[in-house]
Amino acid sequence: MKKSPVFAALLALLAFTSCSDNRQNTAETADTHAQHEGMPHDDKVPAAGTVVVETPTYTSVAEPFRSNMSQVLSDYITLKDALVESDAAAAKEAANAVLTAAQALPVATLEEEQKDFAEQQLEAVKKSATTIAGNAELKDQRNTLEDLSEAVFALTKAFGATDQKVYYQHCPMVNNNQGAYWVSTNAEIRNPYFGSSMLKCGSNEEVLN
Repeated sequence: MKKSPVFAALLALLAFTSCSDNRQNTAETADTHAQHEGMPHDDKVPAAGTVVVETPTYTSVAEPFRSNMSQVLSDYITLKDALVESDAAAAKEAANAVLTAAQALPVATLEEEQKDFAEQQLEAVKKSATTIAGNAELKDQRNTLEDLSEAVFALTKAFGATDQKVYYQHCPMVNNNQGAYWVSTNAEIRNPYFGSSMLKCGSNEEVLN
């Protein structure tokens, strides 16, 4: 049957529209891929001397404060790893352990300046850990992680609370591209804010040796 000129024109229009949509979808996919590829996601360490968090130096503080602070760091790492695995129940349990370890720190044995600094940071630790322990939702737990991370890193750095390397890591895509930090004892990036959806998104920004 012979096609009318109007029918042929409609077919041509549909074909053009389809091709245009396909080109647009391909471009959008490429843009999204390029955006993610443009984000830092490697395990390289920053140059020696790079500082993100400024702290005083109290590394000569007497025991048992340093060893107790090391326990806070250890419990924090357990919490961070639980968020990497998207395990809200394990995160709640680890947050309670962080809170218990923080409450056990012998702050009263510190000198005045050291005590003031420790109390300020520990207030943030206790508040954040309590919030995470009281939440069953991963999103809410992750939203509180950065405040906890900064305080734990500052305390660990100021008091020289560990003999192992500690990495302060950052993902620029958290909080609607405002970015957020976390603490790790491994240079390999394992993102606790996104878990498996963007496990390697992030970079090492400061290292404690």
